[in-house]
Amino acid sequence: MTTTALKETVRETSPGAAREPRRRTGWIRRVSLPYLLLLPALLLELLVHLVPMVIGIVMSFKELTQFYIRDWGTAPWSGLDNYRVSVDFDAPVGKALLHSFTVTVGFTLLSVGLCWLIGTATAVFMQDTFRGRGLLRALFLVPYALPVYTAVITWVFMFQHDNGLVNHVLHDQLHLTDERSFWLIGDNSFYALLTVSVWKGWPFAFLIVTAGLQNIPRELYEAAALDGAGMWQQIRRITLPSLRPVNQVLVLVLFLWTFNDFNTPYVLFGKSAPEAADLISVHIYQSSFVTWNFGTGSAMSVLLLLFLLVVTGGYLLFTSRGRRAADV
Repeated sequence: MTTTALKETVRETSPGAAREPRRRTGWIRRVSLPYLLLLPALLLELLVHLVPMVIGIVMSFKELTQFYIRDWGTAPWSGLDNYRVSVDFDAPVGKALLHSFTVTVGFTLLSVGLCWLIGTATAVFMQDTFRGRGLLRALFLVPYALPVYTAVITWVFMFQHDNGLVNHVLHDQLHLTDERSFWLIGDNSFYALLTVSVWKGWPFAFLIVTAGLQNIPRELYEAAALDGAGMWQQIRRITLPSLRPVNQVLVLVLFLWTFNDFNTPYVLFGKSAPEAADLISVHIYQSSFVTWNFGTGSAMSVLLLLFLLVVTGGYLLFTSRGRRAADV
């Protein structure tokens, strides 16, 4: 037997040659394990979100009314007719959708702005250590922790015309109004909805901003104070620039949550929201489940999805360019 053959025989029978397949098998298991753990979540995401979304898109191209509810697959195809009806702003359906969209945009901008402003201001002023700070932080998070139905139904009783707490304080105690106001109907319904939305949403902004403030070194504030910078200058020059990445994500999440919010107006006003508080989520619900025109309602939902995708993409593109410019 030659020397080369002896070396090959020793290599094949050595312990290292037996361990190499085992190492490869262990590496494959380590790589595949995360995907196996994510598989149940991916399947649930597919069933809960993606499948209904695809079905909704298909329904938007059908003439699906109450006559085809039992077997919606037999509904005739309508092509783009549902979309044409939805965007025809001279017709009643399109005009109502445009009004609802305008109300939703105004409501979202005000709600997100107030939630961010109150949450950020509270988080900044809660940075200093004082007695009872932990209790206040816990109390501030109560509106966010409460179930939506429990929180909103409490506001329904508070907004009652005859025996509600809001009218009792504003009219009977403070005498700010000449007569008791109707908060759940008429133009005041917009302010009632905005109040509940801000009350529910600002604790989330407070929580996120508080977490972001923990990453700002205290030495920056101490150095700024030694240089003579006041509180507002420190907030403008240190706090807000340092919180820019956090605020970019926070504003986007608040925008998507508020624009799509259905539970708050539905619990507050019921199936038929007042015209002043006719958010697009409730409007689509009424177009689908009240008038039984699921084809048009599905088309409105798809248009809403496209709008949110465009806004989100534009916002992410704008913020990423701003971040690159700031880094340069």
